[in-house]
Amino acid sequence: MQPTEKEVTYTTTNSYATLNSLTKDTKNIWLVCHGIGYLSRYFLRYFNELSSKENYIIAPQAPSKYYLNNKYTHIGASWLTRENTVTETKNVIAYLNKVYLAENIPEHCNFIVLGYSQGVSVVTRWLAQEKIECSHIVLYAGTVPNELSKTDFTYLNNNKTKTTYIVGDEDAFFDEDRKKAEKIRIKNIIDPNTNFITFKGAHEVKKEIINSLVE
Repeated sequence: MQPTEKEVTYTTTNSYATLNSLTKDTKNIWLVCHGIGYLSRYFLRYFNELSSKENYIIAPQAPSKYYLNNKYTHIGASWLTRENTVTETKNVIAYLNKVYLAENIPEHCNFIVLGYSQGVSVVTRWLAQEKIECSHIVLYAGTVPNELSKTDFTYLNNNKTKTTYIVGDEDAFFDEDRKKAEKIRIKNIIDPNTNFITFKGAHEVKKEIINSLVE
């Protein structure tokens, strides 16, 4: 007999990390989703050169944690895999909604949503489904999921939302054909005026590029 796969629904708890304080002087609020192998508190290191007075950074934590490099020392995490992706995506989006509500983003602040690597698929799915209004979408070295289309992002047209796509010229996950295809796709379904940044480097986060995204 073949095994039968079943489901249960239960309540779970997950952490997230923040950097700096949200005050009356805060200008920019960032929600940043890390890539595979990170923990949110370490991902925040890439944002520690931004003005602490003007920038408040929220880093959600991918739920699936594991030991890196087959050694029981360093721990990383993953957002999603090919296994049960639809259900797991629902779980991740429900979690991001709770983080978003808990932080109560003030309307007068610029709200910047950034995804790095696997985090790109997470933030674009979240924005597409929940229609989150934001000032700037930053897609860094990742791919927009195939199931998303132009209609998922038309709500952004009235919000004057900026879009930036960033990738290294030696990124092992993006050859020239894939870079070209991703640029065309992002222009077609998210923003025809997307700002594309290519830097000298591999699949890595550059602090100087992060710093350049705000005035």
